[in-house]
Amino acid sequence: MSIRTLAIGLLAVAAASAQPPGRGGAPNWGPRLVGAEPGRQGPVVKGAPFSADLITETTQALADGNHIHQTSTSHLYRDAEGRTRREQSLDGLGVLAPNAKLPPVVFVNDPVAHVNYALRPSAHTATRSAGAAAGPGGRMHGAQAKSGGQSLKTESLGHQTIEGVQTEGTRTTTTIPAGQLGNEQPIQIVTETWYSADLQMVILFKRTDPRSGETVTRYANISRTEPPHALFEVPADYKVTDSAGRGARTVTK
Repeated sequence: MSIRTLAIGLLAVAAASAQPPGRGGAPNWGPRLVGAEPGRQGPVVKGAPFSADLITETTQALADGNHIHQTSTSHLYRDAEGRTRREQSLDGLGVLAPNAKLPPVVFVNDPVAHVNYALRPSAHTATRSAGAAAGPGGRMHGAQAKSGGQSLKTESLGHQTIEGVQTEGTRTTTTIPAGQLGNEQPIQIVTETWYSADLQMVILFKRTDPRSGETVTRYANISRTEPPHALFEVPADYKVTDSAGRGARTVTK
């Protein structure tokens, strides 16, 4: 597979997931094709503009005592109408192409025009696809449930100010019983989310799984000012191509 083909494939997968995380379930942090964490688009949020860095850190402990630590950063923007923009480096997906230097890409979701764009600034091109609205989800507090033989316990962690934003914390512990996966002892997976009702999104997400290690995803350098409108538009000199779902065709602006 060529680097160009790989990059186009990543654009197609990620173009429809440009929303910041919402309240329901685990947040959608963007194009993570390997061990996707997670894969749900958040609802459209109006009246809560912001810009911030989104930092994801993964740490995996190996049996010989060694550790693998990886960090990726993207930049996110949301305007008062709910449009979002994510500037993402694909180098964080180097496991798919270890020696590749992939150019950065930009994902724009416009719920007003019901359209998504995946931009490649290095080539001055954009892929356009139809936007799909996502509905809000729910959250359990102080509850226990069972799914597929696994027990699930959710508890409140109270309130905490993170990056100047007031948040509410929830810890969910999933227990996989002994023998379900060939495991001799029960396996516990712990996730922790800190949700901002003001911004209507998860500010901090932690997941600890003894099989894969720890993942921490968080917003940093949060600004509550309205981003420039031009960030959510395709530059005039870009060549725009409709995705196959709209009947593939090229449109020159």
